[in-house]
Amino acid sequence: MIEGPTQLGRAETMATGVRVEAAGLAFNGRALFDNLNLELPSGRTACLLGPSGVGKSSLLRLIAGLAEGALCQVGDSEGRTIAGRFAYMAQQDLLLPWCSALDNIMLGSRLRGEPRGRDIEARARQMLARVGLADHAKDLPAQLSSGMRQRIALARTLMEQRPIVLMDEPFSALDAITRYEIQELSATQLAGRTVLLVTHDPLEALRLGHRVQVMAGRPAQLDEPLEPPGPPPRDPADPALLALQAELLKRLARARHIQ
Repeated sequence: MIEGPTQLGRAETMATGVRVEAAGLAFNGRALFDNLNLELPSGRTACLLGPSGVGKSSLLRLIAGLAEGALCQVGDSEGRTIAGRFAYMAQQDLLLPWCSALDNIMLGSRLRGEPRGRDIEARARQMLARVGLADHAKDLPAQLSSGMRQRIALARTLMEQRPIVLMDEPFSALDAITRYEIQELSATQLAGRTVLLVTHDPLEALRLGHRVQVMAGRPAQLDEPLEPPGPPPRDPADPALLALQAELLKRLARARHIQ
């Protein structure tokens, strides 16, 4: 049972916008991006979709400073570096196989050399309960399903309480009902933070994003953003949202033909 989506705490610093300017990255001699620009509004969630292989994950890694050979300028709205102010959740869960679920959630604090105090462990246990895995604190990753491991990875990301959060298909391994519940939890926990979420699910993007864009082409470019009405998480049965989903599906269909 996933506990209600109450916030566990505030980000360590105020949310800030993020700017990516003149991004360039090549793969196997072909340009993934060339002079790509992206702006993430402060305290808002931006969702990015597009065909497989277009470079969505690479863009996320580029922003995180993990893409070798990338050319770009990444900074906050005042031109300062975002290093140390973001949390990054990759497609793979990247759990340490010798650490329990609880220890994996507290990994960030351990790597920073912070003492394992009662407050940190209490927050980690609360986060474990939030993702519906309170009874699995001592389990190793090998004892968990792929969906459970992904929820642990999400809990670890949320545990960091960073003002900027980069997420690559964070709900892809979850069943439909768990995915719906975890979307609500994430929207609540990430409210007021600057988020870039990569997904292949149009309705998920429209449910969670303040701004939704499609990446297409080679070199890749971004289309004009869609801005769903109202705050996330939105009702997936809302007729206005379903109308936007139809428009977004058309954009994704066009994107496949310009690869």
